[in-house]
Amino acid sequence: MIHSKKSHPIVTRKSERILRDGSRVITRLHLPDNPQRITKIIQRVVNLPDAEVEALLVQILLDFSNRHKDIKYVFERHMNHVEGYVPQNINLSDTQRAVIGAYFTMEYSIESAALFNPSLVPHPDQSQLDQGSLRFIMSLRATGEGHISSIVFRSGVINTQGELLLDPASEYVVTPDIHVDPIFDRHLFHLKLCEMMACNEVATHLLDQLPETFSFYRLKKEIETLRTNPVYSVEQQNVTFEIIFWLANSNYSLSFERNHLVSERVIFPVSKNESRGIEDARFVQFFNDDGQATYYASYTAYNGVTILPQLIETRDFINFNILTLNGKAVQNKGMALFPRKIDDRYVMLSRQDGENNRIMFSDNIHFWQESEIIQEPYYTWEFVQLGNCGSPLETSEGWIVLTHGVGPMRQYCISAMLLELGNPTKIIARLEEPLIAPHEEEREGYVPNVVYSCGAMIHNNELIIPYAMSDTMSGIATVKVSDLLSNMRSVP
Repeated sequence: MIHSKKSHPIVTRKSERILRDGSRVITRLHLPDNPQRITKIIQRVVNLPDAEVEALLVQILLDFSNRHKDIKYVFERHMNHVEGYVPQNINLSDTQRAVIGAYFTMEYSIESAALFNPSLVPHPDQSQLDQGSLRFIMSLRATGEGHISSIVFRSGVINTQGELLLDPASEYVVTPDIHVDPIFDRHLFHLKLCEMMACNEVATHLLDQLPETFSFYRLKKEIETLRTNPVYSVEQQNVTFEIIFWLANSNYSLSFERNHLVSERVIFPVSKNESRGIEDARFVQFFNDDGQATYYASYTAYNGVTILPQLIETRDFINFNILTLNGKAVQNKGMALFPRKIDDRYVMLSRQDGENNRIMFSDNIHFWQESEIIQEPYYTWEFVQLGNCGSPLETSEGWIVLTHGVGPMRQYCISAMLLELGNPTKIIARLEEPLIAPHEEEREGYVPNVVYSCGAMIHNNELIIPYAMSDTMSGIATVKVSDLLSNMRSVP
């Protein structure tokens, strides 16, 4: 079937552009590859006269304190990372500690390359708004030097006239405090190790030494015991230990200060499995059985070689839990959670084979074992692959799912389909043509000919679609829900 690749006439593009800003920088720990150099750098600072150390700190603060909210706190945090390299006979002054911390700190421009792949959800705080208005949070994928991706946020309000008003982005950005997940379930930990092809005699021996629930500290202690008194070959043990630490470090929590603005918060890669980027977070406001809302986001962790689907959980966008997704169906990119359970089961869209839209069900949000295809490429503009563009949106007519299709010359388009409310494996209707295709001014960028979204929102019968333009910047498009539904065609 051949259909036009032009954007659908029912769509309205807004003039707003969410642009990257290279001046928004975070601080990162900066350690040399050779640990011996850490001791040398510390000793060089120690050898400086006190007056010179004080003058040096004054100059550092003049150059950088206006670029960060609390640069001295950053220096102390990074100083703590190298504390073990300080000779035992040396007592550092506060000034020396701050200067040493500065030597192991670097700035990183999180948005210097691109700001794209947005998702949109209602803000957890809807107070002090006019009736008919809605406060929202937008997540975006920010990319900087070395193509390392992180998650940044914007906030704003959709007013009674339907105008989307973005709050000004702060000139500051901050990284959160990181807390390694303190407690693990031995059975679940073992299952995940098996999925990672690490269910060997070393892992079994180690887990046998642990109680049913164990702390990260206890895990490290048992590993060190086995390392000191090897039971198996040292090479086999070390390989297994590396995988176990990789898994343990993939579960952690983050916390920002409450006074940090939404646009100041950035989730930057922490664990080894996401060292090269956190990609394409699909946020959804999920309503639990008790009516309380929890925000989830699936994202792709990338270490430069392999990808791993992960899950973010938050109630307030201040405190976040980062968790591994488990099960043989946890593969590839593009997982999108439904905003509520259906028949007492969690439901998620997925694309395990990289080509077709799939759906899967689970009793446990962290474990997904089976998936089934619900949509295959049919139209010419989606012959290469299909995928979702975020979590389904509930209407009285069914679940609206924004999809993306890839056609000739790797051009991405956004379209839509409608799933049955009670049985989302069934497609009721779909658009026969793209809803949004890249305009001429949207075609040029880091990855040409791409429009893409990670999640839209419905407000006052208006579907609001934040979308990326060629992996460089983002914009907003809207379409009336009634117009979208009336332009869909039934699927036999």
